Amino acid sequence: MTTSPLAARPGAVVAEGTTVAAHHGDPLREQRLLAEGAGLVDRSDRDVLTVPGADRLTWLHSLTSQHLERLADGTGTEALVLSPHGHVEHHLVLAELGGTTWADVEPGTGAALQTFLDRMRFMLRVEPALVTADRALLSLVGPRAPEVLAAAGLPAPEAPYAVAALPDGGWVRRMPPLGDGGATAFDLLVPRADLADRADALTAAGAGSAGLDAYEALRVEARRPRLGVDTDHRTIPNELEWLTSAVHLEKGCYRGQETVARVHNLGRPPRRLVLLHLDGVSEDLAAPGTPVLSGAREVGRTGTVVRHHELGVVALALVKQSVAPDAELTVGGARASVDPDDAPAALDDTRAAARDRVRAVRSATIGR
Repeated sequence: MTTSPLAARPGAVVAEGTTVAAHHGDPLREQRLLAEGAGLVDRSDRDVLTVPGADRLTWLHSLTSQHLERLADGTGTEALVLSPHGHVEHHLVLAELGGTTWADVEPGTGAALQTFLDRMRFMLRVEPALVTADRALLSLVGPRAPEVLAAAGLPAPEAPYAVAALPDGGWVRRMPPLGDGGATAFDLLVPRADLADRADALTAAGAGSAGLDAYEALRVEARRPRLGVDTDHRTIPNELEWLTSAVHLEKGCYRGQETVARVHNLGRPPRRLVLLHLDGVSEDLAAPGTPVLSGAREVGRTGTVVRHHELGVVALALVKQSVAPDAELTVGGARASVDPDDAPAALDDTRAAARDRVRAVRSATIGR
């Protein structure tokens, strides 16, 4: 994939190995823009797939962790493809619109997902296709995001995961809030050829430019994991908030379901996702996969590590359930501590509340 045209504009700084702007000169200011105003983030590095066909929803329902067979037109959700042993292989963010199911996934994972889907087609009426070359994703984030969409003449869906069509064949999808302050978030799917024009229209309507670093900082604050960054080959949904956002616990058979059900019903998962606060002494941020140590003992692994405009250096990490809330930890030589909100008791309460919210949304979207 070639570098995004937005990343080639003056002031944009592209991190090594990426195709979109990491920042536009001031990452912390861009974070505040997303938290307090409205910022436009180029996320066109994500892969995009389409699944048209009369059997698409029942087929995807059988392959993924989510209840999809009655997903209503103009709605979306999240879903996982699991291994036979319940490990997470793919994370999909879905949009159902006009007889087609759209899925955007982590950069570089679309081809593998398409290969898997093609193998599972059999004689069903489905036509999965990788359309990243033709379609691109933008994200508009901040409390003023609905105003910007209105000023640009675009719809602003009100319910989480609601999807509204755009005249160019794309769509706008409302996402769960980012950051602890609940910054409103929308994803916009646009023709890749129109990416620059759409960005210019949103900027003219009042959005500022923000890089992926700012988006990632608010994502970390919201404890929303990324596949392959905050997960490893052993990750099961029960260790993450995906258990509430991407798994339907009352659904029947799908690959990996036995592991999910057993861990959910019989005990806690081996690890939990937490927010770590690091001392921030070093200028270099730890890479994903850096061990989390308690003394000399390895008790977890870091995922995304960011400099947050209010919290300082923080990281998502998968740590063993046995890690005490007040444990003295280190990451790459830096002192680290678990955020108090991620103590096991507080986490259980948060998960219970999140599960209630997700069930309410599902009742409205799939009639269950």
